[in-house]
Amino acid sequence: MHLTSAQSSLIVAGIYLVFCLIEILRTQFFAKPEQSRHDAIVEIVSMFALLAVTQPAILLAVGALGHAFFPAWEGALVDTPWYAALALFLVCEDMAQYWWHRASHSTPWLYNLHRAHHNARYMSVRLVYRNNIIYYAMMPNLWTAGVLVYLGLGWFYAFYLIVKMAVIIGAHSDVAWDAPLYRIKALAPVMWVVERTISTPATHHAHHGRHASDPAVNYKGNYGNLLFFWDVLFGTAKITRRFPESYGVEDLPPATLGQQLLWPIFPENKDVNAVIPGAAPVASASQRAAAEPA
Repeated sequence: MHLTSAQSSLIVAGIYLVFCLIEILRTQFFAKPEQSRHDAIVEIVSMFALLAVTQPAILLAVGALGHAFFPAWEGALVDTPWYAALALFLVCEDMAQYWWHRASHSTPWLYNLHRAHHNARYMSVRLVYRNNIIYYAMMPNLWTAGVLVYLGLGWFYAFYLIVKMAVIIGAHSDVAWDAPLYRIKALAPVMWVVERTISTPATHHAHHGRHASDPAVNYKGNYGNLLFFWDVLFGTAKITRRFPESYGVEDLPPATLGQQLLWPIFPENKDVNAVIPGAAPVASASQRAAAEPA
């Protein structure tokens, strides 16, 4: 059975809408705690930009570059077995996103691009596509996925994307599917494996926790998207089976709507100096100028 990209996208949209409906019925989907007046705008604009512009543009760009410079490679991997295709996507796409995400929490310039995802003081499926537009355009795994599709693995990507997005959507939702399963003693061995394999609400919510003093928070870790295994493998995992008391980032300075969506086109001003929590502050342009000798 082969799925088209359109069919795959519709299934992902259906999964997303199901989680939206669950949040509407179980939590305050349209009025999250501590929601700001810019939150919904950032989420709608960044979602539309990624799905309607950035992701299709990257696929088109990779295809155009491939036709121009590597025409003989088009479809070269079309007969690859599914397990080999899975390995390629897990390493070249999902692991690549892990390292990009990890770098975004340790490199000031990248953190300014990624901070919009953590500006929200709540968890929700609304956060799944929330990020700086330029951050998505630079995301390496979108480009590697485009290369794999050009090489003939589009048939597998359609299935892979459904599974990956189902995990990511579920991990961001504030209706945690894993919480009741932890209370069933018979499932303890199964959940031990699950939480070390894929991202779950408990492990991913920890990455969005606000206070470093909260035992359930691991802001400088739990970077995995589909596979939490990368965190286990590379030493950034924290598993508590608990959920943070609050969300956002401790002492994160405010950012304007423009800065959240299009930094550095809308650069920081003298009142906004986005820094990596736990790292040394990065001086703003005005602060650097004031410190220079006349």
